[in-house]
Amino acid sequence: MHEFDVARASTVPAARAYPLWAPTYERDSPVSILDENTVSTLTPKLAGRTLLDVGCGTGRRLRAVLACQPRAAIGIDLALSMLKQNSDPVSRRRTAAGEMRHLPIRDESIDVVWCRLAIGHVPDLTSAYGELARVARPGGAVIVTDFHPDATTAGHRRTFRDANGAAHSVEHFVHPVSSHEAVADRLGLTLTQRIDARVGPVVESLYQTAGRSERYAEQRGLPLVLALRFDS
Repeated sequence: MHEFDVARASTVPAARAYPLWAPTYERDSPVSILDENTVSTLTPKLAGRTLLDVGCGTGRRLRAVLACQPRAAIGIDLALSMLKQNSDPVSRRRTAAGEMRHLPIRDESIDVVWCRLAIGHVPDLTSAYGELARVARPGGAVIVTDFHPDATTAGHRRTFRDANGAAHSVEHFVHPVSSHEAVADRLGLTLTQRIDARVGPVVESLYQTAGRSERYAEQRGLPLVLALRFDS
């Protein structure tokens, strides 16, 4: 979700972007690697628990989750084109189309809720956090990641290349960390952990493979992913 050279990227709304992105979505990027590492740190053990992945994309994260023996694991995404990219029949059966502001999930039914790199697609945090809080069980965990506001301030955008190699920038609404915290608190979610995932050794090889070692030197230490864990 973070290309190294996107000067010519065109900006498109998320609803149009993801059908273009779907064929190449599962390629790793610095943002996806940092997101994976931070969420692994913030997520409690999933064995015997229910998990909901809001904005699950292709559903690829569920493949690893199922190995952790959760009681149930469900993925919801707005883009059918993304869900159709999942070639794994087991995890694919656990995904469905849905909108993060109107989740087709019962109240207080989920132990662990993920909303990963998706909340920046909506201009209003209240509607999104309202649904995340609604479906979380009392005592559950809600884990939200977003493209870091500092990365946007530094001139970075959420970008990708489609199957034809054309660069696109996904429309993104910048939400300050204070806004995440204030909205979540108002809806009964308590912030317990925060990670600012920065460019560093864990993603250096991706820069090298892309022939962008000089970019790595320039960006080292820049936060690309904001990760927040709330308890309900």
